[in-house]
Amino acid sequence: MKIAVLGAGAWGTALAVSAASNPLAQHAVTLWARDASQASAMQTERENVRYLPGITLPPMLAVSSLNLANPEQRDSLLLGADLVIVATPMAGLRGMLVLLRSCRVPVAWLCKGFEAATSFQSYGLLAHEIQAQAAPDLIAGVLSGPSFAQEVARGQPTALVAASVHAAVRLTLVAAFHSPTLRVYANDDMVGVEVGGAVKNVLAIATGLCDGLNLGLNARAALITRGLAEMTRLGVGLGARVETFMGLSGLGDLVLTATGDLSRNRQVGLALARGQTLQQAVASLGHVAEGVYCARTVVQRAVSLGVEMPIAQAVVALLDGQIQPVQAVALLMGREPTAELV
Repeated sequence: MKIAVLGAGAWGTALAVSAASNPLAQHAVTLWARDASQASAMQTERENVRYLPGITLPPMLAVSSLNLANPEQRDSLLLGADLVIVATPMAGLRGMLVLLRSCRVPVAWLCKGFEAATSFQSYGLLAHEIQAQAAPDLIAGVLSGPSFAQEVARGQPTALVAASVHAAVRLTLVAAFHSPTLRVYANDDMVGVEVGGAVKNVLAIATGLCDGLNLGLNARAALITRGLAEMTRLGVGLGARVETFMGLSGLGDLVLTATGDLSRNRQVGLALARGQTLQQAVASLGHVAEGVYCARTVVQRAVSLGVEMPIAQAVVALLDGQIQPVQAVALLMGREPTAELV
């Protein structure tokens, strides 16, 4: 299979490395980088020093920096491709989908979150909602689940979920990435998979805060469990199935992102607990922490649906500087008693 991965950050690179390293499939993979100097360095050094240091790029992985805005160069890059993967952050998804709107092969994105709202009167969109506006004719889907880039690139056991309303997209994603070290499960609940991938980033900030304040393992367990309830309520309100949130893109991704120290969103919470400002916390990462940018939209979507999300609301208030870390804890613990399954 011929696969084009558009975006040479840590996750795009890791997935490209995984696909190109599969001894059973022998895929031809091209990794596209926006920065020509970065692409040249990766091609020469066979390593993505900036985003995934220490991982050798396999021989079956080519690197390109062709200008995607140029139709001829874009067509050259995608010529003969069986699958196109968009590995940009959420902020870059809409622009990339516009460039790919005439693509006739399956397209899937890796980003998790909501697009930033365009005004105070609107709210941001999930990836499939962006695609419906920017490139409605695409046959598209999402590849998500609990996965740190470094572990996937090293070939450590990982499981992901390929979600799409199109069976052809699900089957193509499984064929492209299922390997001896990477299991890929199919799911047709695209909304649920995307909600899980977005909301877990916000909840990971809360869990990092909890751990940074040394509130204990009881508090962490309660936060993750109640966070899962919030995620599920929002997802169902948007049309997802409950059972999706018990799977890889729901509970699985939430546990990983909330407790794993490779999680950038968790690191933001830990930094805020240490007394850093949000700007200092984000600057120290060197990568995008999607939870910071989509937390407000999560709450906006919840409010529009009449869905209660007190943990997400506390995170927004904290990020906006309206409350301090210890006040966030007091706010949540001081809520009125309620039934667990409400």
